[in-house]
Amino acid sequence: MATTRARISSFSRNVSTVTSQNPGLKHGPNGTMLISSGIPDLDKILGGGFPLGSLVMVMEDEEAPHHMLLLRNFMSQGLVQKQPLLYASAYRDPKRFLGTLPSPASSKGDKSSDLSHEKDIRIAWQYKKYFVDSQLNLNTNNGGQQDYCNDFDLRKPLDRHYFSGSNVDCVCFKDSPNLSALQDRCAEFLAKLSRNEGNISSAGRIAIQSLCSPQCKYSNDEWHMLSFIRSLKSMTQSSNAVVVVTFPPSLLSPSCSLRLQHMADTLLSVRAIPDEDKELAKLLTGYQDMIGLINIHKAARLNTQVPVILEATTFSIKLQKRRFLVLECLNQAPVDGSSGSSYGTSGGCSGSSKVGTLDF
Repeated sequence: MATTRARISSFSRNVSTVTSQNPGLKHGPNGTMLISSGIPDLDKILGGGFPLGSLVMVMEDEEAPHHMLLLRNFMSQGLVQKQPLLYASAYRDPKRFLGTLPSPASSKGDKSSDLSHEKDIRIAWQYKKYFVDSQLNLNTNNGGQQDYCNDFDLRKPLDRHYFSGSNVDCVCFKDSPNLSALQDRCAEFLAKLSRNEGNISSAGRIAIQSLCSPQCKYSNDEWHMLSFIRSLKSMTQSSNAVVVVTFPPSLLSPSCSLRLQHMADTLLSVRAIPDEDKELAKLLTGYQDMIGLINIHKAARLNTQVPVILEATTFSIKLQKRRFLVLECLNQAPVDGSSGSSYGTSGGCSGSSKVGTLDF
């Protein structure tokens, strides 16, 4: 019997097939395995989630802590799926921060009902019958993805039993003269998740908040921070883990900030928007519901040389019912002023044109 061999080209790495029975993992392109970011819309934008062995950098906004929304959902998703977690920050007691993590929604009925209600308003009653089947398929797909990515209720704190176990480790680097101790803790954590051929039994997460915080003693040593990130990325590449690091680029020199951005596999940035910007309010739909913007500067491309081309790079951050985090495409405001829908359910970008009399 002839054995089948995987097709290999000069543009892809020869990767052996791995299997996993963990619901928190999903197969990605080019032999990669993905874990969820904790935000369903962000997973769809990035093609499924964060690849194992990748470094995710998030550039903070100096005016608003919107990066905490991404970090909290990322950490909560791992704890709900019982994945090992290492959290490091400048807090005196970083374990207290775990008490602010959001809890998964009991069901997706609340969120899906809001989406269906908005669609019912936009769709004329005589065309509603044509969208029944597609709506049923949408609800079925959402239910199937519940184990991989959850919707988190930002108003409800995570139960203590999720982070009271031995699979959670917290580190405070505020009073440390350098990052050597944190590097040793990361190396010890990643050594338990070394990548082996065959089945992937578990995947881990590392969350580092405000690496370049001015409260730290090493904040003026930029080369030391660059060396730490370079070493951390090297250790992560050979492990079944994903590292998310947030940093304020405004506190760094332009050259150091660019070097950090270059080392990231996935590069994101968040920023706040003014409360009363009349020009943006007229230009964008649903401006009154936006709390910030997220930019996708770079998407991870592991085991391939083909670049990742996204449909859009800038999305609005909204809180649906002030509880669920939603990302939406930026749509130009139409004449009737109707609002857009979330990224997962939106069609194309809405164009606007001036209404005038028709010339025959």
